[in-house]
Amino acid sequence: MKTRKKTVKKLIGKRNLTRKVVGQKLSRDREKYASYTNIQLLTETERKFYGAGIPGVDVNTLKGKLIVVEGADGSGRSTQIAKLVDWLEGSGHATVQVGLKRSTLVSEELQLAKNSNRLSHRTMSLFYATDFADQLENVILPALRAGRMVLADRYIYTLMARDLVRGMNPEWVKNLYGIALEPDAVFYLNVSTEKLIERNFLKSHSLDYWESGMDLGLSQDWFESFSKFQQLMMEKYRELQKVYHFTIVDANHSVEVVHAILKKEVQKLLSNRKTTHT
Repeated sequence: MKTRKKTVKKLIGKRNLTRKVVGQKLSRDREKYASYTNIQLLTETERKFYGAGIPGVDVNTLKGKLIVVEGADGSGRSTQIAKLVDWLEGSGHATVQVGLKRSTLVSEELQLAKNSNRLSHRTMSLFYATDFADQLENVILPALRAGRMVLADRYIYTLMARDLVRGMNPEWVKNLYGIALEPDAVFYLNVSTEKLIERNFLKSHSLDYWESGMDLGLSQDWFESFSKFQQLMMEKYRELQKVYHFTIVDANHSVEVVHAILKKEVQKLLSNRKTTHT
């Protein structure tokens, strides 16, 4: 028991030290990731895949809407999707939820691969791409054909950012996810590194090995490695945003404030009112 208390105190001490370091960057982070809206309202004739797509799919038959919520662990993605589902279904919209590692084809094997930590970065990339492709073909596209609202707890952008941070060739990554359908709206929930550490630590009293980038050797200290890895991820998200034009939302606010922002933007999407302002 004494050993456990010492460990917790040590982790809290490191967290407070990290807070001081990251806090100096907080104001600059908020300026970089200021909220803005850039919702792309796609008509049926404008639907398209990012690349080659899936052969034989007629995009004109996809009547539903695909809404993506991206962000790191601790950003509030799952909470916001749950609230959107409750609101949408309460408003009469049928919904379907998808996310990483939910494929019936490879989800269990993918989790085992993560736990073993024996596969190369490229092999893990292909594993995740298979998980995504299976859900796209067997869940997302059928749901869109049926006119449903599909809410994705992460899509290809997190996978691409992870691959790029881990040194994968950008063109290889882009081609790998060329099968992806362009969503109707993508929201990236941006949260400062300081808050991510606090939320993850308060939730499980630990940090995730992969979300901390421990496989990259950034630091032997988990808090420092987490901070460095998340900063690298934010940089890649910022680069991807310039290409894929998704919406960055300041999620340092309360759950209700962030929900109000997302709800407002989804209402615009549903009412087909195109808005583009920064």
